[in-house]
Amino acid sequence: MTVPVISITDLFHPPEDPGIDLLMAYGLPEVDLRAVILGEKRSPVPGLVGPRDPGVVAVTQLNAIFGREIPFAWCPFARMRDPNDRMCDAPPSQQRGIELLIHALADSPEPVHLLSFGSARPLAVAYNRAPEVFREKVARIHLSASTTVDPQAIIRVVDAGLPLSLYPHSADDMYDRHNTSWTLPDLKWIEDMHPWLRRYLGYALGGSSRPDFLRALEEDAPADVMADIYHRTHSVRETAVWMQVAGRVLVRRTDGCHAIIPAAEVSAGQTVIRNEQVPCTVRATPDGLYEFDLGGDGQTTVFIRDDPVEYEQAMIDAMPALYKSFRPSGLS
Repeated sequence: MTVPVISITDLFHPPEDPGIDLLMAYGLPEVDLRAVILGEKRSPVPGLVGPRDPGVVAVTQLNAIFGREIPFAWCPFARMRDPNDRMCDAPPSQQRGIELLIHALADSPEPVHLLSFGSARPLAVAYNRAPEVFREKVARIHLSASTTVDPQAIIRVVDAGLPLSLYPHSADDMYDRHNTSWTLPDLKWIEDMHPWLRRYLGYALGGSSRPDFLRALEEDAPADVMADIYHRTHSVRETAVWMQVAGRVLVRRTDGCHAIIPAAEVSAGQTVIRNEQVPCTVRATPDGLYEFDLGGDGQTTVFIRDDPVEYEQAMIDAMPALYKSFRPSGLS
């Protein structure tokens, strides 16, 4: 059985976010990816980052690598004016992401899981336009979106009354039990990925601006560029979401090594390290944040782990092997 998924993600071009999380959507056999909705463009940040457009290049590259034709489009660039904003006055090209999201839901024969990273704006605007479609066709919203990109969108999604799973992440509370964030000490493991995927991440993490982005998948990036990438640390917050949706768990094997495996494959002697959702009640605040209390009927849930440091060390050990197992276009 596969899980129908629509991913709402904050990929950009020229590359800023490497889209490591979107590799899960294409690589995990449990995931049936129906559409990718791209977030807003990013304005220049003096001294930090230049202007960025939605990451159409990244999705085109992944479609080419995996031999897929996943539809994609982008959403309105401006912030919502209030929680009920339908944004019908956005330019036509910025309407297509909202339209794709609604039609992908409406056309699905079964309920779909919506995974939201970056901005919750596409979710909120699409819900405002087609609430009946959402109530009928949304299995669950998995909200890992920033609460600062569009506060009005967070208010709309949290108050919509739909099945909702929360995945908090904050640099200020990185080792909180409800925070999904953790840090990879390096990216050396990318060297052992399938060449097409290694080149995809080299293009993204190297911040490449070369226009022949498909040919770039056929050529290794310069050695000095890859050496710099391999020595970087990398903050991760999305893995917990994909594990939850795919029904995968983090385990410690009898030899002390860790792995991310299907829950049905856990065997005697293996210890499951908590990566769960537990019931809660949630309320949006006027500034576009949300607060939660544990307990409830399960309509709304929140991420929890036990020892955040133990969790981080286990994920550092387990995650690279999962990514190295991905094979493009059904290659063995």
